[in-house]
This record gives sequence, structure tokens and C-alpha cells, in this order.
Amino acid sequence: MKFSGVSAFPITPMNEKTVDQANFERLIGRLVEAGVESIGVEGSTGNYPYLTHDERVEIASVAVSCARGTPVIASIGAFRTRDILTLAEHLQSAGINALLLPIVSYHGLGEEEVFSLFKSVSQNVSVPVIIYDSPVISRFTFSDALYARICALPHIGSIKVPSGWPSQREAAQRIQRLAQALPSTTAIGASGDDTLAEAVKAGAKIWYSEWGGLFPQKARALMQAALASDEAQIARLSAQFRSFWDISCKYGGSIRPIAAAASILGLAASDNLPLPLHGVSDEDRATIEQEIARHGMN
Repeated sequence: MKFSGVSAFPITPMNEKTVDQANFERLIGRLVEAGVESIGVEGSTGNYPYLTHDERVEIASVAVSCARGTPVIASIGAFRTRDILTLAEHLQSAGINALLLPIVSYHGLGEEEVFSLFKSVSQNVSVPVIIYDSPVISRFTFSDALYARICALPHIGSIKVPSGWPSQREAAQRIQRLAQALPSTTAIGASGDDTLAEAVKAGAKIWYSEWGGLFPQKARALMQAALASDEAQIARLSAQFRSFWDISCKYGGSIRPIAAAASILGLAASDNLPLPLHGVSDEDRATIEQEIARHGMN
């Protein structure tokens, strides 16, 4: 697949009994209709840690069937290499176009352990692998040298770089370095929604977007503005996203605010998160609803 444009990551609406497949299919359909370049399922926003192996394979199959040819990415994050490889095999059989590999560990991992993980996966897959760099959650920091070693392996197609960590300026500088140092076959992607424009200026080619999974048309417009260096359009669209980004920051991530927004839009039930996760406060839910209406986000 080609790593470019907006890769939209929708939530996986669920309750304690099952995944809400009907609304998941609607979420995928909206992304297809909006023309996103790819769809990422079962990422952090897609609640992959709360899903069983069989649920992950089933959801991936549903996504592929609903995507109507739009490339679908799925996470293979798990604690053990054995389980990652098994999941990768089953997801490829389900028709997934690329695999997203985050670092998941109770015990902190060292560089050689992380390299060995990517080496094992790269030797046992036939579709591209995306390096998922999430230093806050994984408690692991990729060095530029480790990136280079991993990207020299077969099937490494992209890096999902945290474009706001440890700061927007430092992240942009790093993207510039990586764009010059890494092979042209590895596409650099930005994962910080509110730092997209600077990441694209620095060399990012694809936006792995959480809020794009719910507001795909606005996300595509913002990505196009960033690629065209249209500062006025970037400012206008960023202002529309700002309140959503701010609430995500308040909750330490986007899953709770996005779950609330999906419910407000009628794309998920009011209780659509796996326990023990709780939703946003009534006050923040009201703010989200107001901002959706004010900016025409639907």
C-alpha cells in the first residue's frame, strides 16, 4: 500500500458483552465515503488491548469487507512475540494491508529486545509493518540509530512518529533528520493531531489521525492544507479542531472524548467503552456537543 494522506483511526464501539458491529460498520463506511487514503483499526483509539484475539481478527475482517478497497491497517500489539506472530498471520489472512506494531510490555524493554521483535515480525510477514512509536504509553524511546536498524529490515513501510513529543519543535527536528537518514521506502507519519502541520513541513507524508476517524472530511481538508502550506486554511481548520484536541489533552488521550463524540453523532451507544474506562464528564460532553454543532463537524 501507499503510505500517504490521512490514515483515519476509528473507535471500536463496544460494551461488556460484545463489540457493536453495526455501528463499527457505519464508522468505516463514513471513512470510505470521505475518501481517506487508509483506515487504521484496533489501534489505541480502537481499544485493541481490551479485545480478545478472536475479536481482533473478526473486527479486522469486518473492516476489510466494509472498506471497499480502501487499505486497512490493524494493530498486532501484544506482550509476547509468539502472540504477535500468530495475530499477524491471522490478520493477513483476513485481508489486512499493513500491520501496526506498538511496543507492549509490563517489563521495560531494551533496544536489542525491541530490535529482535521487529526482526522476528519482518521475517514472518508479507505486508508492510508500521513502527508505532508511543513513548509515553510504552515507556520506550526509539533512538535514531534504532530506527535506522529497523528500517533496514524487510517489510518496514512506515513510522508513526509522535509529532508533539517531547515538544513540537524537537519532534519536527527529528522528523527532518529521519527524512534525510532513512530509506525512501520508509514513509514518515505524524500521529499528533494538533501538531500535524509542522510535522508535514518537516517531512511527514502520512497523518495517522485519531480525530480523523470521526471527522474524516475535516481531517482530509487539514492534511491537504498542510501539504499545500496554506497557512490561512491550516489556521481555520485547526481552530475548528482546537477544542477537541484540548479535551483530549485534558483526559490524557483521545479515546474518551472521541467515544463521547461518536455517541453524540449517533454512531455509538452512550456507553461504548470497555470497563474500567469511564466516559467524559457531563460538562465536557456538553462542550463536545456544542463544538460539533458550532463548527459543522458532522
